[in-house]
Amino acid sequence: MLKLREFIPSDAEKIVTWTGCEREFRMWCADRYDHFPINAEDMVSMYEEHEKTGAFFPMTAVDENDNAVGHLILRYTDEVHEEIRFGFVIVDSSLRGRGAGREMLELAKRYASGVLGAKRITLGVFGNNIPALKSYKAAGFKEEDGSTEFEIFGEKWKCIEMIYYALSKN
Repeated sequence: MLKLREFIPSDAEKIVTWTGCEREFRMWCADRYDHFPINAEDMVSMYEEHEKTGAFFPMTAVDENDNAVGHLILRYTDEVHEEIRFGFVIVDSSLRGRGAGREMLELAKRYASGVLGAKRITLGVFGNNIPALKSYKAAGFKEEDGSTEFEIFGEKWKCIEMIYYALSKN
């Protein structure tokens, strides 16, 4: 059973090891980092800058021994604070396919709606990241109209927009 807690800088040491190759790294962060590999200091520095906005919440999923097993950020995308966007969603590579990602997503959805007051939760996932796409659908996210493309490794990667309604639509 997992719990979700605020990210602490020491979590970064482990999180940055969960993407093995640059392709997997880009599926996780797109172009948000300008180099590969990143180190813990790169992650902490980026987060410290974004946290100054008061609308950026990095979180870590931990097991019963407080070991980091997953990570994501939540950030408001609107001024009235009704929409949260998940980003940098990742699970320890040794635990993928065992339900840890889905459990973390469920905890994050509850946090986004219960603590942060979100009515909608969005995220983007590359269409070529089939395991993540399946995980998001299993967690109740639906594909939305519209997508963006990123050029990565000289290829066009379609980023699929997904949404989850934390409260029923009026």
